Amino acid sequence: MKTFSRKGHATWKGAMGSGNGWMTTESGLLNKAAFMVGRRKKTSAGCNPYELLATAHAGCFSMALGEELGQAGFKVCDIGTTATVTLERLESGWTLTQMQLDVTARVPRAAQCQFIDAAMRAKTRCTISRMMNANISMTAKLLRDPNGGGQPRGPRVPRMS
Repeated sequence: MKTFSRKGHATWKGAMGSGNGWMTTESGLLNKAAFMVGRRKKTSAGCNPYELLATAHAGCFSMALGEELGQAGFKVCDIGTTATVTLERLESGWTLTQMQLDVTARVPRAAQCQFIDAAMRAKTRCTISRMMNANISMTAKLLRDPNGGGQPRGPRVPRMS
């Protein structure tokens, strides 16, 4: 069995509501990046674990959708995914209860139904989607080139000479 692992490290100081901390990723992309409780003002400097989870999910889903579309024979121009995480205060404490994926993509020659099928497959195969025990909803929109490129084509009819 093949395995794959990556590490992240966080240090937290103080109480939940007033403390702060820093995070470092194995890749070095984050190096003692400041973070705080996600319910503080959005203008606070630094990030929080919830937005990092949403960002990771958006990236992972985008890669999974690119793979699905590639396997279906399409060449992907770009995929943009925004993931929005929702937390609710339940009896057991703050709980991630919802993840909304909003997806747009430019995929020449793909029909909307083909794109939606690929997006649904990607949603069920994305490793972060499979990891979470939450309701994951999604919208998916295929974008068209304003110059008319990338429009779905009907069946090819052979030309007679």
